[in-house]
Amino acid sequence: MSYPPPLYDGDTGTLTATYRRPDAKPELTYPNGNTVHYLATHESTGGLFGLYRWEMGPEPSGPEPHFHRSIAESFYILTGTVRIYDGTRWIETTPGDWVHVPIGGVHAFRNESGEPASMLLHFAPGAPREGYFEGLLALGSMSEEEKAEFYLEHDNHWL
Repeated sequence: MSYPPPLYDGDTGTLTATYRRPDAKPELTYPNGNTVHYLATHESTGGLFGLYRWEMGPEPSGPEPHFHRSIAESFYILTGTVRIYDGTRWIETTPGDWVHVPIGGVHAFRNESGEPASMLLHFAPGAPREGYFEGLLALGSMSEEEKAEFYLEHDNHWL
């Protein structure tokens, strides 16, 4: 096993690191108060990965079981309790827990604790998930056909 081929061939390195304060304003806020912080997007990582901080309020929320054909997804719990479905059972995860779902793996997550919870969502490779997150706001105005197209475009396959 070896490293992937180099993506940078310079001799001195680049001055391109990014920094984000923990109190930075989220890029997206849903009507239920849940927020998403775009830590690393498809664009900022050259498609290598995506990393988002997902903050949920105390009201129950989260997607039903589904899978992705082109991306793996991982969850790292920061605060609270998040139920994560691994395709066979619901796991009560707490701060420090990590769940990895390979490409094609059935999964879901829910905050049903009655308390706020937050986690990091990691996608690899880095699909443009922010388009999916933002598009969720318009689901109520979409026809069933438009919803089906939206989910297909964003590689969400519901069970």
